[in-house]
Amino acid sequence: MKDELKLMFGEIIKIDNWKQASMVKRLFDIICSLIGLIIIFPALFIIAILIKIDSPGPALYKSERVGKDGKKFRVYKFRTMVLDAEKKGGWSTALHDPRLTKIGSTLRKYKIDELPQLINILKGEMSVVGPRPQVEEYTSRYTEEENIILSVKPGLTDYASIELINLDEILGDGNVDEKYMREIEPRKNYLRMKYAKKHSFWIDLKIIYFTAKKLWNTKG
Repeated sequence: MKDELKLMFGEIIKIDNWKQASMVKRLFDIICSLIGLIIIFPALFIIAILIKIDSPGPALYKSERVGKDGKKFRVYKFRTMVLDAEKKGGWSTALHDPRLTKIGSTLRKYKIDELPQLINILKGEMSVVGPRPQVEEYTSRYTEEENIILSVKPGLTDYASIELINLDEILGDGNVDEKYMREIEPRKNYLRMKYAKKHSFWIDLKIIYFTAKKLWNTKG
């Protein structure tokens, strides 16, 4: 009886700790996204104007992604390619992809195109830290083990974002879709699972720090 009670209370404590961690993470997401949007709103407005001047089409690009528990949502990004880019090529982007606009290359290099996803974070569809959101074409290929990736909210940055921050350069200009599926996606999934299996507020802070450090080095 004692052992059963210990087990029961142990499970209750685990659930309570998980709920507290989820609340802290969500509060952190709301504060970061709200403050971030307020601070950089003028910059977002200027970037949107520059995109409109650079090429015809909307400033924002909205695309369907698969989120936590397989729930689909529209992810927001600054448009870095010509209109109907998906119809003119695959999901992966080559280093000198002809679909990229003039300003698009710069936005992608410094990850500025991802900033509108602060809206997704504020809405609760994404988190500051979590596996990058994927299109269904990729998530539908997840193995049973890889499905754990969908147990957490997708994020703005994660382990894979840090390790593969220069993804366009890594892919080069060859058959990028084939290279991505053969070399990059398996590595990304390994790093996504690593986060899904073990994550905490402190791990999130470390990932944010190393992401900022990597971006700063890219700038340099």
